[in-house]
Amino acid sequence: MHIESSVTLAPSGGKKILQTEDSESSTHFIQNIIEEDLKTGKYDGRVHTRFPPEPNGYLHIGHAKSICLNFGLASQYSGKCNLRFDDTNPSKEEEEYVKAIMEDVRWLGFDWEDRLFYSSEYFDQLYEFAVRLIEKGKAYVDALSPDQIREYRGTLSEAGKNSPYRDRPTEENLDLFERMKAGEFAEGERVLRAKIDMASGNLNMRDPVLYRVLKSSHHRTGDKWCIYPMYDFTHGQSDSIERITHSICTLEFEDHRPLYDWFLSELDIYRPQQIEFARLNLNYTILSKRKLLQLVQEGHVNGWDDPRMPTLSGMRRRGYPSEAIRDFCERIGVSKSNSTVDFALLEHCVREDLNRTSPRVMAVVRPLKVVIENYPEGQVEELNAENNPEDPKAGFRSIPFSRVLYIERDDFMEDPPKKFFRLAPGREVRLKHAYIIKCERVIKDEKSGEVIELRCTYDSETKSGSSQDGRKVKGTLHWLSAAQAQRAEIRLYNHLFLKENPGDEKENPELKSSLNPDSVEIIQNGFIEPFLKDAAAGDRFQFLRLGYFCVGNMDSTPEAPAFNRSVTLRDTWAKIAKKSG
Repeated sequence: MHIESSVTLAPSGGKKILQTEDSESSTHFIQNIIEEDLKTGKYDGRVHTRFPPEPNGYLHIGHAKSICLNFGLASQYSGKCNLRFDDTNPSKEEEEYVKAIMEDVRWLGFDWEDRLFYSSEYFDQLYEFAVRLIEKGKAYVDALSPDQIREYRGTLSEAGKNSPYRDRPTEENLDLFERMKAGEFAEGERVLRAKIDMASGNLNMRDPVLYRVLKSSHHRTGDKWCIYPMYDFTHGQSDSIERITHSICTLEFEDHRPLYDWFLSELDIYRPQQIEFARLNLNYTILSKRKLLQLVQEGHVNGWDDPRMPTLSGMRRRGYPSEAIRDFCERIGVSKSNSTVDFALLEHCVREDLNRTSPRVMAVVRPLKVVIENYPEGQVEELNAENNPEDPKAGFRSIPFSRVLYIERDDFMEDPPKKFFRLAPGREVRLKHAYIIKCERVIKDEKSGEVIELRCTYDSETKSGSSQDGRKVKGTLHWLSAAQAQRAEIRLYNHLFLKENPGDEKENPELKSSLNPDSVEIIQNGFIEPFLKDAAAGDRFQFLRLGYFCVGNMDSTPEAPAFNRSVTLRDTWAKIAKKSG
């Protein structure tokens, strides 16, 4: 387990979460850059960032880090942050993704106010920028095929070769580019390339493609365009148009920065500063939109918002609080070096938030019938139960107790091992908020031999679980009154992948080979407290001894409410942190 040594701040300025021995301050390297720029007046005292997703999929937990960073820095320095869709590839982009992204950003707690932009709004301006480069002799129309362009590009150890079309006259290039725009050429027949250096040690500088023919309808511009700018040509110029001060990108764009700067310099336009930071890598998870789309298309998950997906919509459906995700992003910090964060840290953040905010309730996932033989038939007793010991203001609720109960099947063993402190023949246990009971008899199915019912007695003097004679009873069980219990569907979610690095294509050439066949267990005959049948979609609860659950917003009906397990109760993070420390 590796945790970044640096620290970031919450959107509101937040508290410092982690600090190493060699940390000199609570600021990370991007904050240091910004503060130096503010001192020197580089951008007239402005801080203006942006979050620029491509609308070709749903946002995932890795994007949350970027969202928190960009909006957080803007908030910290009284600046602004734009939401901009870099929508330059209509063949992979959909309006569905645009709406989902906006919903996710708002859910995380951030507001772009009136600063919603699309790169497609700048298509006319970008086209004029391309014309300007052609006129300067810095761009040309190439007729090499895509395969030939790759061949001519060379390798890291071998220089590329100039295209035979590289030295076309300016007027010919302008004419061809105009004809590309008019739809004269088929896809792949012509591209516009920058004229930089085919011998550059940086492959991104070897005459990169600026425009390609793509005869696809755009979700915003329709069929107006049949040529579209490449991401590298769009990104920096869009930053420039919006007068962004600090263009914060992930490390894979570090080699693209010289190209980013080259475009701005050759076009002689306003110049933001590109700064790269390490993207989030999370074990037992993939954060590639291409592979996430593959999971959806191949039917391994039920859509982008499947609760097993690392997407923000999936985590929201699973019951992860947005506060926990922001806390997680604070804790992992901001660094220039790549590392992998243990998924247990994310779960730890979720647990901490849910422990503080979630009402305690009782549910029985795998019921076993218990009959208390010495409890009056037909009697129903209302018992008091605290809603949240972490929150004294949460108050109490009433739960029914009767002669026939359900307990968890795993809480009984006919022949228990030495350290089994739950129910067994002749043994006593406490019932949470209720009485001490003793198992007197076991009733089995005549054919299968399966235990189907326990006959017990209760001690009427032990209400709330305390015995008058001071006898020690180690086990405490959750339970439900059978007559009042509400049937519910319980969904137990686990890791989607069995392997720590499922995205490693050498180790896992087929994505499906690393899938966990037990990533979800759906139990249709679980039981919950009666009031929970009226819980609203998204409401979160701690099921005592079982974990944290939320009401499924897409799966519940009044007749059959569904609960998704957000996270188990067991917190392994403390052990992991201790080992790493």
